[in-house]
Amino acid sequence: MLSNIFLLIGKSFYDLKDVDIYSYPDDINKKKDADFIHKVIFGHDHNSDPIFDDQSSSQTLKFENYEMDCPVSQIVDGQNVYTICVNSKMIIGLILEQDDNPYDYKEIFEELAFDLLNNEKCCAFEDEIEIENFLITLFIDIRRYGDEFIKKTPEISFAAGIFTKIFLFGIDDVGKSSLVRRIKTGKFNDNYLTPTRKFNIEYIQDKEGKGGLAIWDLPGQRTFREKWLTGIQDSNLIIYMIDVANQLRFEEARREFWNLVREYDLSEIPIIILGNKVDLINIKDKNGDQLHRRMQEMIDFLELDKLDNNNWRFLFTSVKTNYNIKEVMETVFNMI
Repeated sequence: MLSNIFLLIGKSFYDLKDVDIYSYPDDINKKKDADFIHKVIFGHDHNSDPIFDDQSSSQTLKFENYEMDCPVSQIVDGQNVYTICVNSKMIIGLILEQDDNPYDYKEIFEELAFDLLNNEKCCAFEDEIEIENFLITLFIDIRRYGDEFIKKTPEISFAAGIFTKIFLFGIDDVGKSSLVRRIKTGKFNDNYLTPTRKFNIEYIQDKEGKGGLAIWDLPGQRTFREKWLTGIQDSNLIIYMIDVANQLRFEEARREFWNLVREYDLSEIPIIILGNKVDLINIKDKNGDQLHRRMQEMIDFLELDKLDNNNWRFLFTSVKTNYNIKEVMETVFNMI
């Protein structure tokens, strides 16, 4: 499975001072990882120096705007690396798990790189946001391919080998990754306060061991939201989370929810809406009329009654205090 992706761009690969390094989700440090970077560059040339020229060869694929060498598989400092050199000035690299066969990813790597590199909107590379979008898009699509098409045993072994895809989304700082961590480990960590930049898939086995869930957790910052459409494909159930204690972002949360619902055909896909951080709002009786009134207010504000073609459910939760987390899981398994 893909764990990291990086991009090296340089006027010259002879000196790292001329090379810009971008990576996702983990950073590659030019000074700290200089030896790693040098080995990756040398891996694209069989001579003693990493010399690149503009002359094409039989190994070069000619594209409309780019020339891309065939991918090169390397073990660099113990890491399983698969890289493509583009126009002699750019190297795109995948870091895979040790037991991955890089050549399983060859066709999808070349195909996606071709599509993105020839997409003017994506690949103008005029600023770091465009580069980050390029890396995130490539990362999510390759992870999706690896998760759905390459036969691998997930970290939890399912008796029947069947798992259901759950797409978890919401704007930043609502508690999505904390929810996955709570479900997976039963724990909550107060130290996880920084909004997550990582896209992650977690496997969770059901009670009877007959199957389980693959929870796709995508970041909620604005930069990542256009990638939600990529992640939501082929989902069996959707979970949308909002922070009910932050009224200043209610309108933003509603807008982003309906943007996705209108953009992508979600008819007949079950949807669970979680109003998280209920422990931070002033409700004295969390099992009585006051809570039900507040729930109806949220349902009305989010206009959930407009979900005519979906089986949906709204639940209040507190990932921090573990409030309603058990009911969330029971609702998930019932709805799928």
